[in-house]
Amino acid sequence: MAIPISYNIRSVGARWATAVVSVLGIAGTVGVFLAMLAMARGFQATLVSSGSPDNVIVLRAGADSEMTSAVSQDQVRILSDEPQIARADDGAPLVSPEVVVIGAFPLATTGTDANVQIRGVHERVLEVRPTVTIVEGRFFEPGLTELVVGRNAVTSYRGLSLGSTVEIGGEDWKVVGVFSSGGSAFDSEVWCDANLLNQTFKRGSGVYQSVTARLGSRDGFNALKDALTTDPRMTVDVAREQAYYAKQSQAVSMLIKALGFLVAFVMAIGAVFGALNTMYSAVAARAREIATLRALGFGGFSVLTSFVLESVLIALVGGALGCLAVLPLNGFTAGTMNWQTFSHLAFAFKVTPSLMLWGLGFAALMGLVGGLLPALRAARMPVAAALREL
Repeated sequence: MAIPISYNIRSVGARWATAVVSVLGIAGTVGVFLAMLAMARGFQATLVSSGSPDNVIVLRAGADSEMTSAVSQDQVRILSDEPQIARADDGAPLVSPEVVVIGAFPLATTGTDANVQIRGVHERVLEVRPTVTIVEGRFFEPGLTELVVGRNAVTSYRGLSLGSTVEIGGEDWKVVGVFSSGGSAFDSEVWCDANLLNQTFKRGSGVYQSVTARLGSRDGFNALKDALTTDPRMTVDVAREQAYYAKQSQAVSMLIKALGFLVAFVMAIGAVFGALNTMYSAVAARAREIATLRALGFGGFSVLTSFVLESVLIALVGGALGCLAVLPLNGFTAGTMNWQTFSHLAFAFKVTPSLMLWGLGFAALMGLVGGLLPALRAARMPVAAALREL
């Protein structure tokens, strides 16, 4: 016969002072654990959302990022002629050959320089990436030293507000527009004319880091990839844009998760010892109650289960508090270095229902580990000796 859960709830209420220590310890552990996971998930979501399932990205064969890639103008023409590429109303291929360089801009908060990704794009880039929209000002004029900047870049760095002039590569560039890409990594970038950016940095004409193209149909990806990778003139790798950006997020997100699990593990040890102390104190204080329960016919397993459930109940209260404490971080914007591109990236924390379930599960695990040994002691307590103390 099982001991009613109401008994455990009343017992926790009667000894709330000792339970509070465990609750706060577990709440702090769960809060830190969830904050790190929310950071990793937000960073990953920002990069993954940069890619579109309708787009492909073409890099030099063997390149693991745009920074180590080079694609020639002749290769861009071959790609543009492929039948799988979508066309604009005027018949022009929706292809954006792009140049990527790193520029130093002072952070708005500290004034220290941070690496910002400057992307030279084609004039049809807004058709290639329709999720990117101009929200202030206008798009740059090809051939002019004009910039459009992501909305996160405007707030993250000094000197990039609409209408301002900044120096890049020894040239003065005017910010003529602000764009939004729905919270993707592009919101932290600065865009300008690709050919002009090549000229500014004395790079070879007609050499790009990557080419982004829009597919006429998502089903055409495999045919396009086979055509390009088997063409001896190309020597390129072809990937879906979404898959490329997902891969770019792995290094940093795995590092954040590893640090999060390490910190949470260290804190969890302290929280478990707090739970052990709470439950051992409860067993010692309730020796007569336990003996009475055993005398009334409740078996050792029932006592064991009851005390484990009590420990898990305390832990879940702490886990719920930890979840509530981390909720205000949802949407909080932070910035970090993307080690794949060596540029600063602004992203928003993402506290999701699935992460909160992870937090509650982690709390329950700590409660289980912290309550098991005291529960075993309660279950094995000699009934006769305890009854003589009544």
